Amino acid sequence: MVNMFFFMCGCIDQASIGIVERFGRFSKIANPGFHFFNPLAGECLAGVLSTRINSLDVKIETKTKDNVFVQLLCSIQYRVIKHNADDAFYELQNPQEQIQAYVFDVVRAHVPRMTLDELFEQKSDVAQAVLEELEKVMGAYGYSIEHILMVDIIPDPSVRKAMNEINAAQRLQLASVYKGEADKILQVKRAEAEAEAKYLGGVGVARQRQAITDGLRENILNFSHKVSGTSAKEVMDLIMITQYFDTIKDLGNSSKNTTVFLPHGPGHVRDISNQIRNGMMEASAAQATDDTG
Repeated sequence: MVNMFFFMCGCIDQASIGIVERFGRFSKIANPGFHFFNPLAGECLAGVLSTRINSLDVKIETKTKDNVFVQLLCSIQYRVIKHNADDAFYELQNPQEQIQAYVFDVVRAHVPRMTLDELFEQKSDVAQAVLEELEKVMGAYGYSIEHILMVDIIPDPSVRKAMNEINAAQRLQLASVYKGEADKILQVKRAEAEAEAKYLGGVGVARQRQAITDGLRENILNFSHKVSGTSAKEVMDLIMITQYFDTIKDLGNSSKNTTVFLPHGPGHVRDISNQIRNGMMEASAAQATDDTG
């Protein structure tokens, strides 16, 4: 920092400031550069202070309003005021300890009035309070407080674990709500799809039956015209017998069918035909009664 030659001259480095004394008393401030000192006149270079920004990390342990012990890590950036360098040189023996003491005092006065959540939300307010107090006090000793950063807030490990569990529970609850809404939408869509499928299935069955009816009518008419002496009833019975045997054949060829017991014989086919005919006649009679009424 300082080079002395025969105790008559000295060089002050850049970003530094020299304190010159005369017969043990403060005489002047020496700026960076080369200086001559007159030992015969009692001049000497008493010391050199750096004007660079210094950083001091302070860890404070305190308690919040809701009785949670926390550690706060503050970073204080300060420097010597050039025109008050003599105060910085003579007034304080250890400026770091002085700054640390004031940081402890201000933080422990503010944090106990806040809950843990408020401390996380308003840590900049705590840093501002520390800055204002240090500027007021340290300015009188030749130091300028440039910045104060509240680097970290560290709660007790058990408190951090509890906070993480609360956060996880809240997120799980929110996820359950979203999952319930998704399930609800899925069920609604599934019900709509089933209703649409049933509707389309019904339309298909109705069209199938209409096609079967049209086909039977056409077959009966063709058979009656080509084979003389046959009535529509006889043709219908023949078609029913044919359909009956086709159904029995399909049941026998299917590999996935279960055992089905059916009364077998031509007489049973006639019974089925009679039941269908009677049902159609009853339906026609009911329709005629409704039209009359």
